[in-house]
Amino acid sequence: MLHKTIYLNEIFSSLDTATTCPTLDIYMQNRSAKIDANRKRPCIIICPGGSYMYTSDREAEPVAMHFLAHGFNACVLRYSTLPNQFPRQLLELSATIAHIRRNSDEWGVEPEQIVVLGFSAGGHLAGSIGVHWDKDFATEGLELLPEENKPNKLVLCYPLISTDPNLYALPAQAQMLVKTFSPLNFEQEISLENHVSENTPPTFLWHTLDDVIVNVENSFKFALALRKNNVPLEMHIYPQGVHGLSLATTQTTHENNLDLIDEHINSWADLASEWIKRY
Repeated sequence: MLHKTIYLNEIFSSLDTATTCPTLDIYMQNRSAKIDANRKRPCIIICPGGSYMYTSDREAEPVAMHFLAHGFNACVLRYSTLPNQFPRQLLELSATIAHIRRNSDEWGVEPEQIVVLGFSAGGHLAGSIGVHWDKDFATEGLELLPEENKPNKLVLCYPLISTDPNLYALPAQAQMLVKTFSPLNFEQEISLENHVSENTPPTFLWHTLDDVIVNVENSFKFALALRKNNVPLEMHIYPQGVHGLSLATTQTTHENNLDLIDEHINSWADLASEWIKRY
């Protein structure tokens, strides 16, 4: 397996301005003549959550390992966090997709099967590239070819989608997101349900009904927008479960932390794998 850490600002010089250095940890399976020397695999780009203040270890490498075991290549984007503002993170994700696509032959990646998977705030970032990949502000300074940064599919895990204050236990949370994360000229762009179009990639969503941190209505809003624009989707709503479950197994939490372990909810990752391969 090829495993290394890539510093994106060393490849894309326009990214060399952040107070934090974005990194990409790649996990690419070796090709073998004993199996199929020419095999190319889908690649999952994982965007961990963390309220745009950090990137969670629980939603990073363990998730990559799970998808590796299911026949994918995988990587984890440690994107810039606050005080870096939108669209900085979006540019980093655009650069990531383009870099993987440019190296697809060497790394054994199917260039038309690049999937962006995000949790919570990382789900917002994944959704952002899904609706904004074709906007100038998503590629500014990167010198990309047309559609080089386009994701082929999205997997959104309990994603933050909207800045609607009615979707939060504390309406001030929505205000905080807008004021601290987004410059004034981008306030509208960070409420993603308003920007879904026929150019948005097919999307897999899952959420829990009683998530009190990111209301399930976020996923409903995005799914409805996808439906209105005839974008293929699959959505799973689990009746119970706290926010931040990740894989919902002992691989992503302490074995005694029963709130974050759920044998029913952990089905989502297998369902997502099946969906990616089927559609």
